[in-house]
Amino acid sequence: MTSPHERLRELGLTLPAPPSPAASYVQTRTMPIGDGRALLYVAGQVSADGDKMLTGRCPDEVSVEEATHRARLCGLRVLAQIDKAVGLESVESMLQLIGFVLSADGFGDQPRVMNGASDLLVDVLGDAGKHTRAALGTNALPFSVTVEIAAVAVVRTG
Repeated sequence: MTSPHERLRELGLTLPAPPSPAASYVQTRTMPIGDGRALLYVAGQVSADGDKMLTGRCPDEVSVEEATHRARLCGLRVLAQIDKAVGLESVESMLQLIGFVLSADGFGDQPRVMNGASDLLVDVLGDAGKHTRAALGTNALPFSVTVEIAAVAVVRTG
């Protein structure tokens, strides 16, 4: 079986440097659940390319296709935080993604945007990347970014 890092290479992707918190919180937190496993919570990861925040409301300022790409970038940042915290190889199962899309009034295609991150997790982690999900539209996000995604995973700790 191919490792997550090998899959990233096969996809031509590299993990970004995991960003530090932008305020008074931590990027990841684990909660032991027994049998050498833990829940790993990943703080909201915003759409950015390196240090450049990717801003704009969907679909009037940013196309659905571009917003989907930005959700994929958020997914890469989620993976980078997991890798830093416990290593991608320790992911047993992604449990949930919660995604927020900066949306114009009347826009309802947030699930399509979130597919950018969801598809990436399955591409990189295989069946372990399958998850439940919430895809929400909002009129404001930090730094006016297009997408923000938080995650929960089960990871092996022992």
